[in-house]
Amino acid sequence: MWRSAVMLCAVLGLAGCQSTHQDLLAKGYPPAFADGFDDGCSSGRQAAGVITGEFRKNVPRYLKDRQYAEGWEDGFRQCKAMRESEELRDYKERHWDDRDRDWQQEKDRDAARAYRSQ
Repeated sequence: MWRSAVMLCAVLGLAGCQSTHQDLLAKGYPPAFADGFDDGCSSGRQAAGVITGEFRKNVPRYLKDRQYAEGWEDGFRQCKAMRESEELRDYKERHWDDRDRDWQQEKDRDAARAYRSQ
């Protein structure tokens, strides 16, 4: 019984280490899309200022392979936006006080009311 529990934890732990590439393939995305997503994501993180990110784009493949190009574009946009969102959140946590948070909340409420009344 104990051995089964340990094996189950090990398998679940390894499943958590699955790369985005492997995850996309497991979800049925074509390999070319997954390749493009990986390259675009790395490029998007680099564009958002991550020091360890590197710009990667297989230009000949991008121009000829629609699935690679779509994956690259999706990866670039998603990873760049995610990184920028993390930076904004981190900035707010370090620099905003209660007054700033209250102002943002009030602004968001007013915008929601304006959208609902349209």
